[in-house]
Amino acid sequence: MAGFRIGRGRDDNRPPQQPPHTPRQQPYGQQQAPYGHQPYPPAGGPPPQQHWPQAGGGTGGGQGEPEYFDPYGGGQHPHHAAPHESSYADNPGHTQAFSLGEDPYSQAATYQAGAPAPAPAGPRLPWKDLLRGIVLRPGPTFLQMRDYAVWGPALIVTFVYGMLAVFGFDKAREDVIKATLGQAVPIVLSTGVAFVICGLILGAVTHTLARQLGGDGAWQPTVGLSMLVMSITDAPRLLVAVFLSGDNMVVQILGWVTWLAAGALFTSMVSKSHDLPWQKALGASAIQLVALLSMIKLGTL
Repeated sequence: MAGFRIGRGRDDNRPPQQPPHTPRQQPYGQQQAPYGHQPYPPAGGPPPQQHWPQAGGGTGGGQGEPEYFDPYGGGQHPHHAAPHESSYADNPGHTQAFSLGEDPYSQAATYQAGAPAPAPAGPRLPWKDLLRGIVLRPGPTFLQMRDYAVWGPALIVTFVYGMLAVFGFDKAREDVIKATLGQAVPIVLSTGVAFVICGLILGAVTHTLARQLGGDGAWQPTVGLSMLVMSITDAPRLLVAVFLSGDNMVVQILGWVTWLAAGALFTSMVSKSHDLPWQKALGASAIQLVALLSMIKLGTL
C-alpha cells in the first residue's frame, strides 16, 4: 500500500537518547584547590569568584551584607575544641588578660628606693656574733643585719664606750681622779649618756644622707650599726689612752689609723644597708666621720 512505509526505523516522535554524562577529568596540576583556597587566575583572565559560607550553616545572609569567613563554625577548631587558655593566648593574633598590677614581662623584681626591703639575708645574729662579725667580716655581717634593729647592743656598747672615754682625755681624767666618788659617778654617767645621744644624732644624719643619695635602707638598723661602728673602731685608741697620755705619739698614730678604719666600716655599712655604691656610701658617712674626728680624735691629738 502506498500510504504505509514499513521499516525498522526509530519512532519519529520519540526523543533521542542522551549518552551518559561522564565528568571531565581535569589535567594534572589543575585539580580543584582545597576548601577555602582559590586557585590563581589564568593569565589575562578575571580573578575567580570566592564563595563565602554563611553564618549558621546557611547558604546566604542578609542582602548586601558581607559574611565573615569561619571554616570551623563558631571559632572552634576540630582538633582543639577546648584549647588551654595559656597556649591559646600565646598564639599570634590573640590576647591574654592579666590581673591588676601584675607585670607578666618582668623576669625579676627591681629593688627601688623607698620600697619594702627584700627578705633578710639570714637570721638575726646574737650580740657576740654581731660584734665579732663587725670586726672580722663586716660586709656579710652588715648585709645580714640590714633589716634587724640592734638597739640593745648599740645602746649598751655606746654607753660603756662613753663612760670609758672620760679617761681618754687628759683634763677629764684628772677631774675624775681628783673628785670624790659622789662627784665622779655623775660625771662618768653623764658622759656615757652624752655619747649615746651623740651617736643617735650622727647615725640619723648618716641615714638621712643615704636616703637623699638614693638609698633604701631602714633607719633603725642604720643608726644602731653606726653607733656600734663608732664605738668599736675607737676602742683600741681609748684603751691605750687610759694608760698613756692623750698626747702620746702612739695614741695619736693609733687614733688616725682607727679613724680610717671607721671610714671603711661606715662605707661598707651604708653600702650594704642602703644598696649604694661605695662613693655614695662614703659621702653619706662624711659628716659623721668629720664629727668624730673633731670631737674625739682631734681632741686628743
